[in-house]
Amino acid sequence: MPFEQLAAGFARIVASGQDVEELASGFGSDMGPAEGPVWWQEGGYLLFSNIGPDRRMRWTPGQGVTLFSEPTNRANGLTRDRQGRLVACEHDGRRVTRVEADGSLTVIANRYHDRRLNRPNDVVVKSDGSIYFTDPMTFNVDSELDFCGLYRVSPDLGTINVLVRDWVLPNGLAFSPDESILYVNDTRQRTIRSFQVEPNGMLALASDRVFCQMYGDLPGNPDGMKVDVEGNVYCTGPGGIWVLDPTGTHLGTILTGAQTTNIAWGEADWRTLFYTTRTTLGRIRLQIPGIPVPRGTV
Repeated sequence: MPFEQLAAGFARIVASGQDVEELASGFGSDMGPAEGPVWWQEGGYLLFSNIGPDRRMRWTPGQGVTLFSEPTNRANGLTRDRQGRLVACEHDGRRVTRVEADGSLTVIANRYHDRRLNRPNDVVVKSDGSIYFTDPMTFNVDSELDFCGLYRVSPDLGTINVLVRDWVLPNGLAFSPDESILYVNDTRQRTIRSFQVEPNGMLALASDRVFCQMYGDLPGNPDGMKVDVEGNVYCTGPGGIWVLDPTGTHLGTILTGAQTTNIAWGEADWRTLFYTTRTTLGRIRLQIPGIPVPRGTV
């Protein structure tokens, strides 16, 4: 079986006999992998980034993968806001954008104190409409900022705040079910950190703690991350997708057989976990549903 069970709680999440299914392959290139899956509930399809060829792809049950749009400024992380609009982190654009109903683009963030962002990587939208994203520095970007940041943009897009800046390479991020905790991982430090969220959307920095250290011999690092309705955390890591309970205990690993880049909940009951590796798209059915995107009222 494609699993490594480390604690009894894992069996509540992954049913005995469940398997990992590869849906499509042949994505990515030296310029970037497959990334950023997000389920489009009303359309019944999954969008994901194919960074290297600079394309956005669509997977539809029974139809497979088709081209959705290009170019995308080599967009990476994708999500949806409270109105269901697509939000994207653009590598080459060095910005976070929103696709409006008429297809036009709105820039959510591209500068901090008049300096260009580094290379926005992943993004999540809180139920009040505020937008949180990570902005690591990478070797092929001439950075104008001297730090890697975690940011919050207000719902009206009028204010951008850097929340935490002591990262090596901040990447995936996700809220707990009640949005009282924000989890953020660091690919280079191989950790997930957790922060208490203040009523105004800022973070209680004194609450900063290492939620989990993700070391292992198999390929993979902390990258994409999601949370289910019971507060279990799912994060790409060595071997595939690590499943952690709300205390940070590693319950087990879903072994994908490749370096896994990102994950997303989907299908009508939100019990399917889609994943991307550098070159493939896959899925696995789980017993606990994930938190829908866009987020509902909490």
